[in-house]
Amino acid sequence: MDLQSIKNRFGIIGNSPSLNHALNTAVQVAATDLTVLIVGESGVGKEVFSQIIHSLSSRKHNPFIAVNCGAIPEGTIDSELFGHEKGAFTGAVDSRKGYFETVSGGTIFLDEIGEMPLGTQARLLRVLETGEFIRVGSSKVQKTDVRVIAATNRELLEFTQKGRFREDLYYRLSTVPIRVPALRDRKEDVLLLFRKFAVDFAERYKTQPIQLDDDAKNLLINHPWQGNVRELKNIAEQISVLSQTNNISAVTLQQFLPDQSKHMRMPVLAGQAGGSSSEFANEREILYKLFFDMKKDVTELKKMFLEILQNPSLAGNAANYTRDSLMQDFHTNGDISPVLSNSTAAHTAVLPGNVGSQPVILHEDDIHHHEEVEESLNIMDKEKELILKALKKHKGKRRDASLDLGISERTLYRKLKEYDIEE
Repeated sequence: MDLQSIKNRFGIIGNSPSLNHALNTAVQVAATDLTVLIVGESGVGKEVFSQIIHSLSSRKHNPFIAVNCGAIPEGTIDSELFGHEKGAFTGAVDSRKGYFETVSGGTIFLDEIGEMPLGTQARLLRVLETGEFIRVGSSKVQKTDVRVIAATNRELLEFTQKGRFREDLYYRLSTVPIRVPALRDRKEDVLLLFRKFAVDFAERYKTQPIQLDDDAKNLLINHPWQGNVRELKNIAEQISVLSQTNNISAVTLQQFLPDQSKHMRMPVLAGQAGGSSSEFANEREILYKLFFDMKKDVTELKKMFLEILQNPSLAGNAANYTRDSLMQDFHTNGDISPVLSNSTAAHTAVLPGNVGSQPVILHEDDIHHHEEVEESLNIMDKEKELILKALKKHKGKRRDASLDLGISERTLYRKLKEYDIEE
């Protein structure tokens, strides 16, 4: 089957070299039973590639199932994939077959594989290597014959370096990697896709297809398309429904395109309106909150240092003035060096306070010596400390703790496992 026939069959629009290369790779690997890892941003059409591989393989008459690993709760994903026995956990009122058992002989597409918990990754690795699995709550080893196609919009190699994805599983999955290009990397296909969507929506809504002038075409081609083909399709539908004219100018088109300045990835405070709900945003929020606490700790240390400099025998206005002037200079300049000066002859600190007409002299013997303790600035240590504080504050209630931290309960559960925190 030639490439154009495959495009027509699966509704793929575009002629960019990167897209054609990805399609050729999918066609070549389809006849084998090799595991395939499809990599690409959200909205580029990774699931279509899995359907192409299955429909051109020897398993095409057997079941095909697509599973979104990020949409299944961590506590139930093992049961969904591998099944469970009656009484294996609360609510398991009967035995149940998992996807690897029901789809035996066919193909299973594991989307968002980067969101799969580490424990489930170990089970999946065993299936890929030996074709064996065990139901939750059982000790009986069962066999399955399933071809696995995985997809991700994350860089799994970076996840392996951070300990969030098994390295052995990564190399087992990526036997044949297929990278689906982002829409901004195939600009020659933008107008083709838009024209196809415009015609489709005109037929659906019984209207005339919209047309773009030259300036609007240039604006459309140079748009970054963060949401890829899915975003382009939504824009085409909005214009088809809401536009008052069929001839679209650049000014009209600009009204439908999102303002990219609002989508800059800036840190936000936990719980702030407009914050991203993705896992990346949640972790960014807790780190941002962490930096505020670190700044507060440094401020407290500087205050302690100022108090240590005070001589307890000094009282009255002189001591008060000394502290106030130091604090004022600290808040103004962030530094107390202009206030303190060292006398090499007498080894004294001269402060600007006065008792009568005499300057206040602080001898070296009067200063309480203290040992500086270097505070750990390791982000992981601080993150763990915040989680422990939140759990203690809410008496071990994970839901309340996660809300206080500004992350999802699922993310908190994964962090507990990652840092080996016992509740």
